[in-house]
This record gives sequence, structure tokens and C-alpha cells, in this order.
Amino acid sequence: MHSISKRCLLSLVSLVVPIFAAGQCQPTTSPVQQTHGSTTQPQFFDEPKFNVAGVTETSNIGGHGSDTIWRTKESLAKETSGLATGKESAAATGANQPSLEKAAHQPGNFEANHLLGQVLLNQGKAKEALPYLKQASDMNPTDYSNSYDLATAYEKSGDFEHARTEARSLLARQDKAEVHALLGHIEESSGNPLAAVHEYQRAAELDPSEPNLFDWGSELLLHHAPEPAVDVFAKGNRLFPTSSRMLMGLGVAWYARGSLNQASACLCEASDLNPRDTTPYDFLGKIANVDVPSAQVAERLKRFANLEPDNAAANYYYAVVLLKQRSGADDVQTTAQAESLLKKAVRLDPTLASAYLQLGMVDSERNQTAEAIAAYTQATAADPKLEAAHYRLSLAYRHLGEKEKADHELKLYEDLSKQSANQAERERRELQQFVYTLRDRDPAAPQ
Repeated sequence: MHSISKRCLLSLVSLVVPIFAAGQCQPTTSPVQQTHGSTTQPQFFDEPKFNVAGVTETSNIGGHGSDTIWRTKESLAKETSGLATGKESAAATGANQPSLEKAAHQPGNFEANHLLGQVLLNQGKAKEALPYLKQASDMNPTDYSNSYDLATAYEKSGDFEHARTEARSLLARQDKAEVHALLGHIEESSGNPLAAVHEYQRAAELDPSEPNLFDWGSELLLHHAPEPAVDVFAKGNRLFPTSSRMLMGLGVAWYARGSLNQASACLCEASDLNPRDTTPYDFLGKIANVDVPSAQVAERLKRFANLEPDNAAANYYYAVVLLKQRSGADDVQTTAQAESLLKKAVRLDPTLASAYLQLGMVDSERNQTAEAIAAYTQATAADPKLEAAHYRLSLAYRHLGEKEKADHELKLYEDLSKQSANQAERERRELQQFVYTLRDRDPAAPQ
């Protein structure tokens, strides 16, 4: 999370919360038409009705209150942002070796330098591409494709100042969506989230494609503006109802707002679009880990376990669902099924600390303290910072009368909890909450 200066934090303008539909996540189809390449362009685009106006520090990002759930929201928002695919270079990836060799022998040729730069950029060698693209730019500074590739190479090399300069120079010549999207990447990487969201918004206005809308929504979500993120992802879902990641973004945005039912519905629909895609299940599993899962969530996580029997996370998530949905500790059959899944999960992934923790809790229910201690110890070995494992280990040792060990584990738990609370507070102080106003609203109207 990027820090932000106090001066920027004080740039609060106003805050108006738009009214959103509170129903379940139901994608609404909207007519679309195919354009060149793989980009789809909607025939009608009803833009989200807000404008980002500033940022402000916040200590409460809404929704559920516990640190565990807050950290889950943070994790899901970052993972959602990770689903965004950065704008690919305009270079063709299929340049053949003879063409490259020919280009290498023409150092004074614009096309040769551009071609070499393009190919290196597409191979992930941005720094190696820069000399060729800069040479081509010196020969023909007005060529759009080379200028775009040069800005992209600067951005991927971490030279954000030159990337920004090159991209803004491009915009002065052609106000194109892909350049605004690139500027969004540059500003986000530079730690300027407000500037980034403005660029992503402009890109979506010029070209409301699936990637541009997703970038805009995920940027809002990443910087703790769940309400407008819901608006953007909902528009994207209506325009692109078969986009799984748009549904995932909408689900995580609803969850960040504290709307568990809507979040679950969206993520379940995302998993239904492509049942073999593990990402929606992972989001559902993380939510189920801290909230009581609904019947539809349980059904999808059961499907995940059936489809991916050798996936440790799939076995773990379904075990958690079973333990939460059983009638009680005396539900022996369900408990045994969950225990079997947890044991399978740790066999598949011996580093899955949370699964050891759950196994220890099952043993504790049965008053099998020695077995519980063994499981909790494995959990702390797999993840020494897992607070709950140290706490439960302390209880187990105390139950056996081993006060010194119990006190040691309790001290570890308290130290970790304090560190976690301090870290959470630091992150809360650094959170950027975008401030937005309804478009075309009278600024003098009562807020």
C-alpha cells in the first residue's frame, strides 16, 4: 500500500455516497458488438455517476469490524487487482529470427530499431528494449507505435518519470484510451493513486472495454473506495456478463462494503462461468474462513473439492465449510469427513498452517489434548506468526498443567497480537479513501 503525504490527505473535497441496488448479484445482459481484435465495444454505455475528487485518511473502511475480516478484505482487494492484465505492447510477438537478424544489421534504420525494441519488450526485456526504442524515437519522434512502446518500456523498467513524460507527450498528440490506461499503471506504480484512478476513468470513458472498466474498478477497490468500485464493476458486469473477473471484482467490492450475501452471489456466479477456474473458489474459501458460508457457497466449495481432489486449498476450504455447517461437536459423521479432508490437505501441502490449526481444534473438541498440541505445534512450525495457533497451544498446555509452556505460548500470542494490531493501525492510517461526488450534482446542494 502506497503511503500518502499529509498534504494530499487533507485534499478532502466532499463525500456523497451514491445509491446502489441492494439485491443479489444478477448480471444483466447488454447488447455488445465485436470490433477489431479481441476488444468488445458496447453499443450503449451508461457511465457510473461519480467523479473522484480527492482522498482522505480513514480509520474505518466499512463493513465488518474485526481485524481478521479487515485483513481478509485487504487480501481479496489486492488479489482482485492482481487479476488486471496490463496493456500489452502494440508489438507483434511473431517476428521471426531472420527479420530480427536483418534488423540487427541496420542500426541506422527506424523500422529496424523499432522492431528489435518491440520484440524485446514483448519478451519481458524492457531495459534491453529501451536503447532500440530510444534510437527509433530520435529518428522519428512522432511515430505513435514507437512512442507508446517507449513509454511502456520506461514503465516496466521502473523509470516512471520518463514513462510519464513520454505518455503525456503522446496524449498531447492523440487522446487515446490505451495511453490513459498506461498512465494509470504509471501513476499507480509511482504511488499516486488519485492520479491513477483519474487516468483509468478517462480510459474507460473513451473506450468502455472490459479491461479498461476492470482496471478502473480494481484501482478504486485497491485504495478502499468500495462503493464506487461496486458501481464500476456492476456496469462492467452488465456490459460483459461473461467476464468472470468482472464478477469477482464486483463480489469483492460488495464484500468490502460488508454485503456478504451480494458478495457470495457474485463469486458463485463467477465460479459457475468456468467451474475449472480456481480463482473464484479461492475468494469464496477465504470469505468462508471468516464468515458463516451460505448454502450456495458450500455447494461451490464442495464442487471445488470434487473437481480438484489433489488441491490442498480445495480440501481445506470444504473442510471449513463442513465444520461450520455441522449441527454441533456431536455431529460425528460430519466431523470425521472434515477431519479426513484436513489431513489430506496437509499431506498435499505440509505448509498449510491453517489446516493444522483446524485439526487441533477438532482434537480439542474430543478432549484429545496431546493430539491437539501436536497439531497446533505443526501449525506454528508452518507459520510462526499464526496467532490463533499460539493461543490455543497455550490453552492446551494449561489444560495439562504445564504452566511454563502455557505462559510461553501466551506471551508469543500477545506479542504477535500487539504487532498485528500496530501494523493494522499503521495501515489504517495510510489508507486512501477516494472521495467522490455525483456527476452533475449541484455542489451547493446539502450533502
